[in-house]
Amino acid sequence: MSKFSFVDLTPDSILDAVESIGVYAESGLLALNSYENRVYQFKAEDGHRYVVKFYRPERWSKAQILEEHAFAFELADAEVPVVAPVIIEGQSLFEHDGYLFTLFPSVGGRIFEVDNLDQLDVLGRLIGRMHQVAKAKPFEHRPVISCEEYLKTAKVQLQASNLVPMALENAFYTILDLVIKETTQQYINVETIRLHGDCHAGNILWSGDALMFVDLDDSRQGPAIQDLWMMLSGDRNNQLLQLDTLVAAYEEFCDFDHSQLKLIEPLRAMRMVHYMGWLAKRWDDPAFPRNFSWFAEDKYWEQQILALKEQLAALQEAPLKLLP
Repeated sequence: MSKFSFVDLTPDSILDAVESIGVYAESGLLALNSYENRVYQFKAEDGHRYVVKFYRPERWSKAQILEEHAFAFELADAEVPVVAPVIIEGQSLFEHDGYLFTLFPSVGGRIFEVDNLDQLDVLGRLIGRMHQVAKAKPFEHRPVISCEEYLKTAKVQLQASNLVPMALENAFYTILDLVIKETTQQYINVETIRLHGDCHAGNILWSGDALMFVDLDDSRQGPAIQDLWMMLSGDRNNQLLQLDTLVAAYEEFCDFDHSQLKLIEPLRAMRMVHYMGWLAKRWDDPAFPRNFSWFAEDKYWEQQILALKEQLAALQEAPLKLLP
């Protein structure tokens, strides 16, 4: 089995894996939008709809995956709405033909609206409830958000990929190095807790009248603000209003360290660079050139040079402060 490929994961092997844990599909498999892992929805003979997730080989260890599951169960026990794995005969993680996989209940819902202040108010309380549980203990096996991984390792992955056009290499790496330097100087002495880790609108949905978290696949240790800042959009005034709404609601359930507001732009820079590094690292997976073909085009790298220049300017501005 290739480290980067799921070519051995055929429809027959998927069904065999699910049947190996006593679940029998009644419908066909519907592939869901996921590039890091492989995720399929189906209806079972028991009348329930499920989602089965096959983890990318060599990305997470068994201990790291089980720690993610344990966090989801801990949140569910505290009545924080989250899609937690299905437990079968005391287990939530299974293996078939070398692939680790997990079964989840299929949960439908409406999309979260990031520009809706009423919804941000509800979300702020939900994240506050999640973080109140998260603070109880740290992860032992899952990683910490760090400049080493998100910036320096990502740069190495970009250089190894040879995807940056030769004519743009000097301009790109010059501004990248400046962003890395500035971010590294600002992202220091950070207090961390367990996080959702990838808390954006795509991983939050309305199920009935309640908001619910989905996909803890990127959960790790990091600053609390990491689960809040991706909800901010628009110009600075809009972001200030959104931030004030989120934090006021958050603090109904969990104390918030206001000094972490200065980490928003460093975290944004880290996410930008890490995303490019991730695409470069996964380029050997056929799904990536097929779905991210623009990553190999000159225009994309020209845009990234401009985006990094804008981010460097943002890093040098005064951080956001809550409204008085």
